[in-house]
Amino acid sequence: MKIKNIILDLGGVLLNIDYHLTINAFKKLGIINFDELYSQAAQNNLFDDLETGHISDQQFLKGLRKYLPEGIKNEEIINAWNAMLLDFPTERLNYLSRLKQQYNTALLSNTNTIHLDFFHQQLQETHQITSLDAYFKSTYFSCAMGMRKPNPEIFLEVCKREGFNPSETIFIDDSIQHVEGANKAGLHAYHLDVKQDNVIYLLNSLLT
Repeated sequence: MKIKNIILDLGGVLLNIDYHLTINAFKKLGIINFDELYSQAAQNNLFDDLETGHISDQQFLKGLRKYLPEGIKNEEIINAWNAMLLDFPTERLNYLSRLKQQYNTALLSNTNTIHLDFFHQQLQETHQITSLDAYFKSTYFSCAMGMRKPNPEIFLEVCKREGFNPSETIFIDDSIQHVEGANKAGLHAYHLDVKQDNVIYLLNSLLT
């Protein structure tokens, strides 16, 4: 297997996240069954539409209000939504810099503008950078592409834009359904179990 290209997920793979923090935050705001609406494995159409850019941030907040008690402020909703986003370890940034020197690297994330705004603010505050653009050949976000993982089409679109041959491309994600979608698109896709492994260790084992 000759690997020339590497596509990485963001949340859970590079950026540490905890879905339960957002689930619990919304439960405290009054959505007792929030985990039935949103989880790592599945989510309802409101979240899909946000992640594919089919609705605005304001439409998303309005949609959530249908499940919330009256009087909840937008800031409280946004803070709850962003609660899952944790830290981005410096060692992973350093590793990405080294990886880019040897492979064509790309970032592919299911995300939304609310999370991206918060994430970029975090990068500025903790690492004094405004984005991850310098660490990848290209970065792709579902909210800008109008499609999301695990649809095989999104993997094929990234490969088309980058000139990647799927058979020469590794993809790593912490969500098994996204790995399955990438495999269907012909990539060498691997699931990262964040409880037991680290993306650096996993990639090193695959590339040596």
